[in-house]
Amino acid sequence: MPVRTFTMPKSLNESLASQQPPISDTDKSSLNGVADAYTASEREPLAESGPKEKPGITYAAQDKLPKLPIPELEDTCRKYLAVLEPLQNQREQDDTAAAVREFLKTDGPELQARLKKYATGKTSYIEQFWYDSYLNFDSSVVLNLNPFFLLEDDPTPARNNQVTRAASLVISALSFVRAVRKEELPPDTLRGTPLCMYQYSRLFSTARIPTESGCQIAQDSGSRHIVVLCKGQFYWFDVMDDSSDIIMTEKDMALNLQVIVDDAEETPIQEAAKGALGVLSTENRKIWAGLRDVLTRDEESNNTECLSIVDSALFILCLDYTEPRNGAELCGNMLCGTSEVVKGVQIGTCTNRWYDKMQIIVCKNGSAGINFEHTGVDGHTVLRMASDVYTDTILRFAKSINGQAPSLWTSTSPDPSKRDPNSFGDVSTTPHKLEWDMLPELSTALRFAETRLADLIQQNEFEILEFAGYGKNFITSMGFSPDAFVQMAFQAAYYGLYGRVENTYEPAMTKIFLHGRTDSIRSVTLESVEFVKTFWADNSPQRKVDTLKKATQKHTALTKECAKALGQDRHLYALYCVWQRAVDEEGAEAASSNGDSSSVDGPSSEVGMSPQRAQSISPSRPRSPSTNNNDNLRLRSKSSSNKARLQHIPSLFSDPGYERLNTTILSTSNCGNPALRHFGFGPVSADGFGIGYIIKDDSISICISSKHRQTRRFVESLEAYFLEVKRLLRSVKRGQQTGRSRVRESEGERKGGRGKVIKGEAQGNEAVPAIGVDGDAEEEDEGLEGYGFFDAGMLQQALKASQEEKERPSAKAAGNARRAIGKKLRVSEY
Repeated sequence: MPVRTFTMPKSLNESLASQQPPISDTDKSSLNGVADAYTASEREPLAESGPKEKPGITYAAQDKLPKLPIPELEDTCRKYLAVLEPLQNQREQDDTAAAVREFLKTDGPELQARLKKYATGKTSYIEQFWYDSYLNFDSSVVLNLNPFFLLEDDPTPARNNQVTRAASLVISALSFVRAVRKEELPPDTLRGTPLCMYQYSRLFSTARIPTESGCQIAQDSGSRHIVVLCKGQFYWFDVMDDSSDIIMTEKDMALNLQVIVDDAEETPIQEAAKGALGVLSTENRKIWAGLRDVLTRDEESNNTECLSIVDSALFILCLDYTEPRNGAELCGNMLCGTSEVVKGVQIGTCTNRWYDKMQIIVCKNGSAGINFEHTGVDGHTVLRMASDVYTDTILRFAKSINGQAPSLWTSTSPDPSKRDPNSFGDVSTTPHKLEWDMLPELSTALRFAETRLADLIQQNEFEILEFAGYGKNFITSMGFSPDAFVQMAFQAAYYGLYGRVENTYEPAMTKIFLHGRTDSIRSVTLESVEFVKTFWADNSPQRKVDTLKKATQKHTALTKECAKALGQDRHLYALYCVWQRAVDEEGAEAASSNGDSSSVDGPSSEVGMSPQRAQSISPSRPRSPSTNNNDNLRLRSKSSSNKARLQHIPSLFSDPGYERLNTTILSTSNCGNPALRHFGFGPVSADGFGIGYIIKDDSISICISSKHRQTRRFVESLEAYFLEVKRLLRSVKRGQQTGRSRVRESEGERKGGRGKVIKGEAQGNEAVPAIGVDGDAEEEDEGLEGYGFFDAGMLQQALKASQEEKERPSAKAAGNARRAIGKKLRVSEY
């Protein structure tokens, strides 16, 4: 077996000199002055790689993609009123309508003109505001910004242990990196239309770097090493050469990882936890920025070099020592890690993370997932990567059996075992352990960061539903859109528990446009409210199904509109940002100038200080101005009439309805395919739910998080709804089939038919059993399971109440009977 040595890492100036950008220079000044992530050159990934003999296919359609449209102001205001209508009472609706009318007469047209002028020459009118909203977020990214994917287990049982599964995933991930860098990754398409591929250029070797004036996204486009975390300890080694070819076989990778695991186990976990600096990446961003300065303060310290290696890595591989017992624990482990304190020391997997980069997480039993920094990439992009990685692991196994098995990639790296050793260049495939200089300040900060993280983990809970009753196939066979069908389930389940509807968010992908991200679908509509009220009332199955059909059709129409970037949220947010920029710069000229948009390293505005993450997950909402006092609403301006208008916040943004629109209680996101077992994120508000769901052919997987808002009960209510609505659909379908055909009618008129007539479920005019009343055994099995007190089939309760009314004794008899109820006490017994 080759000897593996653990020494101090050599300088990146030596090992990565030919590819190292300014962010990876080892001197402190360059680290503190990280270049802006969103420069003009980085917005054009094709230009970075220089001229090529043969153009790639990945970005081939970029120049043909249309720009994100700026909706008409009147359309946006109309939609704004429509999405608020089911959430407001009549007085609130009148106030909001008045605010919108004033906005359209005063500030609105001017802000719209400024926005159009600002967007001239830019790839997207919302892009920079979007990035600002994420990068100016000061709180911990854990449970607030980073989502997770939980992969399905490897179908080959031999790979379902930690080292072999991790090695397989890393090799497949590197193949994906290679395809992106060589521009061989086929572009995403939607019904034959190519989608924007820009996000793939920001998927690997990027890091979120905190500074005193906001975060930055740094990227090392020539990175060729990975960082491995095991029991809070850091290791690194090179995995690619200068040509982005993989330089290690899967067997070599497994050997390296096993050596790392063995080395990490030599340090007691309690001792290792005291130096688990990854915990610092969970801190408040400004605190973390100050701690990075402490790390790099001493130029002779190892910390500067170590920090540079972590920041510039392709991605982080986290090898956890635990085996979560169930799906909910697995999801929690992938999202925020576990918290376990032994003898006053935190030894949970929360210490084995670095949240400023994309992380591949593998548990002791081989369960694997991905936790990713969400600023530059959306779930759809990471889903493509996760799906291709999972598929490649299967195809490579098939190829080991049959050499003619297909490959996912246009080309593959030369077999490392057959290459000339000199062809690898200046690389180091031997694992190196990073040895941090633990200054007293860092030890203290790590302790406080860990306790705050443990608090954060304890404040949230996770539950999952792996509903196997049906999935996409059944839903579509009943004539419904699967996504709209599940969205109505969330509405109905919540209404069944709380008797009201709440603001709900779902992202719609807009990557048909250049640098498109998502738009906001607001799932609560007049049609959805009508459905949930009908569902929980005493109505016929047909009536309930009809309202469900209308609600899902409305949701589908909204989804299509938002996919065209014609929703109201993003447009209003951009208008707010334009206004805020003008205020901050004390003049309308700044907002309408031809200069660059505000830099990501610290604009003076505080746009987006309270991000919504969904999905997901969504861009962040602006800090609501409606919560400020009058002193904050009145700002200094110059004497001109246009600037005087900036003294007051525009009426639409000061309207309480705008705050309500941006306070999401049910934050939902549909993102997944058969490669994933679950997908999820944290709640976006203190009293809200974070709901990630995957609709598969014959099942539905849902992961729900909240700050202890009866999450388990909500999951059970969802499951009961799914069963009940299936019973409703079957009942209605049977009812539609009970009418006899003309052939049956003619048979009934004949006399003397031979043989015994076989009766079906409902022959002729025989009534179909009512919902909840003497149903067949299958229907009883599919009941609401303990939630009959708000049964969707209220008919049973109504009939029972009617019968009890008939049997109820008279008032006089009842009065006499009441005297005999209970034990009669003697006075002495008091």
